[in-house]
Amino acid sequence: MKQVSETRCFGGRQLRFEHDSEVLNCTMQFSVFLPLRAEKTEVPAVYFLSGLTCTDENFSTKAGAQRVATELGIALIIPDTSPRGDDVADDADGAYDLGLGAGFYVNATEEPWKSNYQMYDYIVKELPELVEAELPVNDKRAIAGHSMGGHGALVIGLRNSDRYTSISAFSPITNPTQCPWGEKAFSAYLGDDREQWKQYDAVEIIKSKGQTLPIRVDQGLADGFLEEQLKPENLKDAINEANGGGTVHLHDGYDHSYYFISSFIEAQLRFHAKYLTA
Repeated sequence: MKQVSETRCFGGRQLRFEHDSEVLNCTMQFSVFLPLRAEKTEVPAVYFLSGLTCTDENFSTKAGAQRVATELGIALIIPDTSPRGDDVADDADGAYDLGLGAGFYVNATEEPWKSNYQMYDYIVKELPELVEAELPVNDKRAIAGHSMGGHGALVIGLRNSDRYTSISAFSPITNPTQCPWGEKAFSAYLGDDREQWKQYDAVEIIKSKGQTLPIRVDQGLADGFLEEQLKPENLKDAINEANGGGTVHLHDGYDHSYYFISSFIEAQLRFHAKYLTA
C-alpha cells in the first residue's frame, strides 16, 4: 500500500493510496479521510461507493463530508468505481455506463469482464482487510453510496448485515433488474439468467430475505433519472413490507448532482454515527 497524497482538512488528513489488488487483478487507488481522533485511537468508518463515471476523488472533493466526519470521529473510505488499467476490459463503444467507471459492485461471471470485475469481493473483503491492517481504523463499518454506488451500498449492506452497522444511499438504483442501466450492466457482467441478477438487486433481496440493518435513503424529486432508472417507490414498498426499519426521504427541487449530496451528507453521517458509536 503506497501513499500517493496527503492534505490537511478540518484538522484531519485527506489521503490517497494505491495498491495491487489480487481480487481485481490490477493496481487500484482509493481515498481515505482520517479524523483528528485517529491520531490517538482507532476509529470506525463509513465506506462510500460512488456512481457512474466517478473515481475515488469525486466524493472527497465535492461532498464536503470531512467537517462532520472529523467532529464525529469517523473515517471515510472511498474506493474507485471499477478496476483500472490498460489491460482491463472496457466497453468497445466507450459507453459511460459499462466498463471502466461502471463496475456496478458485482462479481462478473462473463468474459471479458470476469478476470477483473470482481468489485463485490473487493469492497466486502479485500479493501477493508487492507484498510484495517494498515490504518488506525477499526472493524465497525457503515456503508453508503450514490446512484450506482447507492445500489452497491444497499446490496452489500443487505447481504452482509454482520459486517456493517447501517446503510445509506443518495439517489440509488434501487431495482436494477427493472431499469435500463441495470439490465445493460447485468447482461454484460452476469449473463442472460435474470435469476442470477436478483442477488444484486436491493428490492429483490429485501423481498426474499428481509431486512435487519437500519437504512436511510435520500432522493431528489427533480432528479432526471428518477422514474426510468432509480424507482425509489419500489424500495420504499419493499422496506415497508419487510418491517425492517428504513426511511426514504424525498426532497423537492433537488437533482442527481453533488449539490444534492453536499446538502444532506451531514444528515447521513449523523445517522451512521448513532450506530457506529453505539
